[in-house]
Amino acid sequence: MGTEITHTVSACMGGMKTAGDLVLRLQLAHGMRIREAKECVAEKLGVSVFELCDPSVMTEIRQTLGLGVQEPNLGDITGMAAKIRISEKMGITIHSVDNFKRKAGLNSDANGKGDNL
Repeated sequence: MGTEITHTVSACMGGMKTAGDLVLRLQLAHGMRIREAKECVAEKLGVSVFELCDPSVMTEIRQTLGLGVQEPNLGDITGMAAKIRISEKMGITIHSVDNFKRKAGLNSDANGKGDNL
């Protein structure tokens, strides 16, 4: 957790208040530099790199896409559901998501049939 906090603070993106956690996930998953990761997240979310740092814009986007927010309202997506959506939207593997799907029996079976989220 210390590395994540340090990176979030140094990137000046505010974690879940903006898009800092999404940028960090792409950096770790694909070995991207911060500028490249910011551009990739902005493209995937359909916003400018500047808007990634705006808490009001990102809260609205994160609520709309179900990517989790710092202070969720009743009905907002939270927890594992938000992680699953982040994994799908960012096109990355999140090990806790894979483990959850496997244990819950949500992965495809050998025939390619099965429930997927």
